[in-house]
Amino acid sequence: MDYKKAGVDIEAGYKSVELMKKHVKETMRPEVLGGLGGFAGAFDLSKIKDMEEPVLLSGTDGCGTKVKLAFVMDKHDTIGIDAVAMCVNDIACAGGEPLFFLDYIACGKNYPEKIATIVSGVAEGCKQSECALIGGETAEHPGLMPVDEYDLAGFAVGVVDKKDIIDGSSIKEGDVLVGIASSGVHSNGFSLVRSVFEISKESLDTYYEELGKTLGEALIEPTRIYVKALKNIKNAGVKVKGCSHITGGGFYENVPRMLPEDAKAVIQKDSYPVPAIFDLIARNGDVEETMMYNTFNMGLGMVIALDKDDVPAAMKAIEEAGDTCYVVGHIEKGEKGVELC
Repeated sequence: MDYKKAGVDIEAGYKSVELMKKHVKETMRPEVLGGLGGFAGAFDLSKIKDMEEPVLLSGTDGCGTKVKLAFVMDKHDTIGIDAVAMCVNDIACAGGEPLFFLDYIACGKNYPEKIATIVSGVAEGCKQSECALIGGETAEHPGLMPVDEYDLAGFAVGVVDKKDIIDGSSIKEGDVLVGIASSGVHSNGFSLVRSVFEISKESLDTYYEELGKTLGEALIEPTRIYVKALKNIKNAGVKVKGCSHITGGGFYENVPRMLPEDAKAVIQKDSYPVPAIFDLIARNGDVEETMMYNTFNMGLGMVIALDKDDVPAAMKAIEEAGDTCYVVGHIEKGEKGVELC
């Protein structure tokens, strides 16, 4: 008996690392010390000494049951973008710059080419958010999951000067809410999605005229990364008062997280176009509108609060980052919460 006969192929692990090196290299920043293969990733923090009061930010998340689509579609090159996005978008919400990312892949069996493809998506997410992929772990778990399945999670660290933290404390009545468009369902609500649609190759390969693509293509579209948009706003000299990443829990859970106790967010549902995929989910699953807004992003991946005078400059900065944005509501005095009308 040896480790390979027990289900863990050490040689496959070595090959995975070799295959992923080229993808990891593309994410390097000058602050990264060393390369893949060490016991810890090293990142030089000397540049943050220029900040008055540097604060480290962190975020960790995974892709949830969206990975099931990757299995069925045998498409593994974008799911890593989702893992990065879910972490770095949270850091951007606090006004921070993501510095580095580490991934963790647990798999039933290590197929080196598949692992390298997954990591290529992680690397793409890191490039989009200008953070370095400085390490990770691939763990083979024979007997714990089927040999052709895996789970993917990650962890990001960022930094912000304390004076630049976005905490919602200055939000007041009359402030304007600007929503930044999502790329689709992103990476939450897939347990509901999988209850609405049969997640089979035939179902996912079905073309829908209203989507302009197959169901699988629409659902697996990776999560939009908003780091550049928030960075552009900051560089334009605009202060973001509050920021909400619309993930699990949709509008009702996430928007109030950026509000002070005496503020209510009022969002006009008809102020922006809701992507067709959400109407398809609601119709096919007979999902009530309240549940849709309590589960999905409904077309807005991020909502920010701004002083009304700053809205034009902020929207220009967002558009220059390649994102689409809309004025979607305003702040009123009242009990902390969100009203959709």
